Amino acid sequence: MELLWLITATIAFARAVPFNFLRVAALRVFGASLGRAVVVKPGVRVKFPWRLRVGDHSWIGEDAWIDNLDDVVIGSNTCISQGAYLCTGNHDWKAETFDLMTAPITVGDGVWIAAKAMIAPGVVIGNDSIVTLGCVLTRSVPARSFCSAGQALVHGRDAR
Repeated sequence: MELLWLITATIAFARAVPFNFLRVAALRVFGASLGRAVVVKPGVRVKFPWRLRVGDHSWIGEDAWIDNLDDVVIGSNTCISQGAYLCTGNHDWKAETFDLMTAPITVGDGVWIAAKAMIAPGVVIGNDSIVTLGCVLTRSVPARSFCSAGQALVHGRDAR
């Protein structure tokens, strides 16, 4: 199944293929749950579509990488901008065996994850939040948060 997905994704997500419906159809055929009017731009990478759920009217920008060794849920009216990286797996650097650890990522409704932002395993982003350009988000944030490189702000005050 993984090999077949890799071949399909290589074709459907190529930059030369301008058809959103083809990318959406490929994801659905391989088990992704996608809502109405979802846009998936060329160059997007999805490791395992069967672990992806996206709500209505959401957008996944060019070169976004959904590295979903665990579940990724993206709400409705949400934008994952170009080059964003959602990573659900990491290794336990303290263990001699360097064990793989995974945790799901949940992105709420009305969220904007800006270009080149990185979201770590286990993070939950509350509804109507903004994660700015290049931000590395390693912990969950509540609804209506504004997260920028180096700090997370909630309603204009430092969330730390």
